[in-house]
Amino acid sequence: MHSTASDGTDTPDQILDKVRRSGLMMFSLTDHDAVKGCFDIAARLMDGDPEFITGAEFSCRDEMGRYHILGYRIDAESSPVRKVLETGHGYRMTKLRERLEFLKTRYGFSFSDEDTRQLYARNNPGKPHIARLMVKYGFSESVDAAFRDYLNKIESHSGYLRPEQAIEGILAGGGIPVLAHPAFGSGNQRIYGDELEKRVVRLMGFGLRGLEAFYSGFGADITAGLIGLSERYGLYVTAGSDYHGTSKTVALGDTGCLASSEVPDGMKRFLCDVLDG
Repeated sequence: MHSTASDGTDTPDQILDKVRRSGLMMFSLTDHDAVKGCFDIAARLMDGDPEFITGAEFSCRDEMGRYHILGYRIDAESSPVRKVLETGHGYRMTKLRERLEFLKTRYGFSFSDEDTRQLYARNNPGKPHIARLMVKYGFSESVDAAFRDYLNKIESHSGYLRPEQAIEGILAGGGIPVLAHPAFGSGNQRIYGDELEKRVVRLMGFGLRGLEAFYSGFGADITAGLIGLSERYGLYVTAGSDYHGTSKTVALGDTGCLASSEVPDGMKRFLCDVLDG
């Protein structure tokens, strides 16, 4: 799940309140390149609340493409995790400058000084924040159109966090690195079969320990394939809704798990190790 600490629309407090009412037994906040929301939630937890797992989602890229690496049960205050967060944040801010300059130079789009200042003041501004401003100013009819027609056409020339950096930082910070929505690549790219397996094996070489096989955007066939891949390589299985509040149609807690009649062994091991840890 994502909060206003990255690109979600609910504050961490609002997410906690919704989780309490939802009947969920366990949840994690995995903001993009950010852990501030985890501290906010941890400070409000009470006896009887659902089990909370600290987390973050690191946006990565290398020669094979883009990845989102989840770090579960991380020590958010540890030096290795802070280093990865700071690196990712630095690249994110550089991309913000590039995107704003691209929109201004290519299309003549610009925002007020106050809105621009607020963009830079955010913890981790990304394309969704720019897209919402584009809708506000009438530059685009919707957030989706802003992505499709403008923002996804921008080629970033800044550096990027590599998956091995994220995985190594998560492990050094006591966490469990998991590949988020493995079948989804950049934009509308879909990754299956041998290509997906090749990516997973490569990331395992860096220390990847799990796959997000249950996901709000997956059908039964994708989930089954990912469970099979996890069993073949002894990887954990996790579930994620990718809840972003009102910016997406995904409901809180909608991971697709209820459609499965059996809990995979990889998920049982993940839950046992997380709770024991």
